[in-house]
Formats: sequence, structure tokens, C-alpha cells
Amino acid sequence: MGRILVGTSSWTDPTLVKEGSFYPPSARSAEDRLRYYAGHFPIVEVDSTYYFPPSERNAVLWIERTPEDFTFNIKAYSLLTNHPTKRDSLYADLRVALPKELQGKRNLYREQLPDEVVEEVWQRFHDALMPLHSAGKLGAVLFQFPQWFVIGRKSKDYVLECAERLKDFRIAVEFRHRSWLEERNREETLAFLEEHDLPFVCVDMPQGFDSSIPPIAAATAEDLSMVRFHGRNTETWARKSETATERFRYEYTQQELAGWVPMIRGLAGRTRETHVLMNNCYRDFAVNNARQLRALLEE
Repeated sequence: MGRILVGTSSWTDPTLVKEGSFYPPSARSAEDRLRYYAGHFPIVEVDSTYYFPPSERNAVLWIERTPEDFTFNIKAYSLLTNHPTKRDSLYADLRVALPKELQGKRNLYREQLPDEVVEEVWQRFHDALMPLHSAGKLGAVLFQFPQWFVIGRKSKDYVLECAERLKDFRIAVEFRHRSWLEERNREETLAFLEEHDLPFVCVDMPQGFDSSIPPIAAATAEDLSMVRFHGRNTETWARKSETATERFRYEYTQQELAGWVPMIRGLAGRTRETHVLMNNCYRDFAVNNARQLRALLEE
């Protein structure tokens, strides 16, 4: 049985900080909250790096504020996963260097940008994570691809490009279009990931949408498997007007979590380490469910 690490997809969600009861009144600063979180969980996913690229300075601070064996999973910057990216989130010097026709754009896509800008973003993203990697605290870089990233040769080639770009690190792959795991394509998709030693991210999420991936447990790499819980709130999942927090506003029942216990144990039996992240980050939902699931796994 491999090691199972259970945690949440954020320690800084505003509803957790302002409305939850997880943090004590003494945890007033970002440093205090990370230290407190790391005293209760062995792993966290950093989701802020999806919206703004990480910095080496923050990586060093995260290292200093957590125990030696603590693990950070880093969500890949939106530009690198083919999501629309806020122009203002780009590094200031790269923003200034954009072609004139892109200067007034609110959102940018990777394929619109000059190759040299994309190359520089990849390099800086890599360099910012190197301190975590050197300290032994970088678990994986999560590539959560968008709903329009459908199965096909071009998409597969880009997955491999991402792995090559960050070959110093471990990347994990989460799909958000049903084509990848439809019955006719499931074996092909999992075989592709296994052939290239890339961990498939198992998910629990609302079903019935084009973005829905079925809740299957599959290990496609020997060293790492991963499960992310997004909640089952079908009413808010596809609403564009909802905030990210509202989309994941769902608290799992004990019974729902228990259904995953044999599946997670099965993954741990096939990989050296299994990362389990609760992404239902609304108030105390994620931290409470992470504690419940950990207790169930320890029984």
C-alpha cells in the first residue's frame, strides 16, 4: 500500500478565511494560516497559480512556512492549459512587449501570442517552481485542460509537450471533456497516459455535462495517482455567472465519501503515492470532508 496524502485545493479561499471556523482568531496573516493548515494536513493544492503565474519568492516562503515533509501541488497557469488568460496576469515586461493588436484585449490565448513570449512564460513558470522541487516539496503540477480540449492527435501532442516542457517535474493530467473517457475512447486515453507515464487525475464531479468525467479510479503511472473532489452541485456547475466558489459549494456526506474509500485504496495499492484533494472549497466544506475521508481511510 502506497502513501495516501489527503488535503484541500486551497488554504486561502475567502469564504474559508472569513466565514469558516477552521482557522483560529490568532491566524491573522497568510503566513499564520499556512503554518496552521500545514499542522493539520500533509498536502495542499495551490490554485492561485492558475490565475497568476507563481514567483520564486513565494515558493521560498512556502518552503519556510511548512514542515519538511509537506507537499505542494501546483495548478498550471491558465495560459499553459489553453484557457483564456487575463492579459493583466502576464508578467509586466511581457505584457508591454505584446503586439499592438493584443494590447487592448482583456483575455488572451496561448496560440495568439508570439512564440518568444510563450517560451518565456514556460521558462519563468519552471524557474519559479524549482525551489519547491529542490526542497523535495513539489508533488505535481496539475494540468487541468478546458472543456474544449477534446480527444485527438493535436491534444495528445500538446499533453506530451507540457510534460517535456516541465520534464524536471511530475505533471498530472485532468481532462474536462467527456470524449476522453467515453466508453469507446476510455481504453485509448488511459493507455496513452500509461505509455508516457503520466498520472491520470480521477475526479468526483457533477455528471450530465460535456465537461463531465465519470468517477473512475485509474492509475496510469507507478509513482503517483491523484483524485480531486469537485462536489456534485449540478445546479451551479455550468452557470457562467457563478463565482468559482459557488460552483464548488457542495458538502459531501459520509456515505458519499465512503464510496471512494475502496477506490482510493485500490489506487494506493498500485502507486507509491496517492494525492487526494478536496476542491469543494466553500467555507469549511473542503477541510471537513478531508478530515472525514482521512478518518475513513485510516479505519
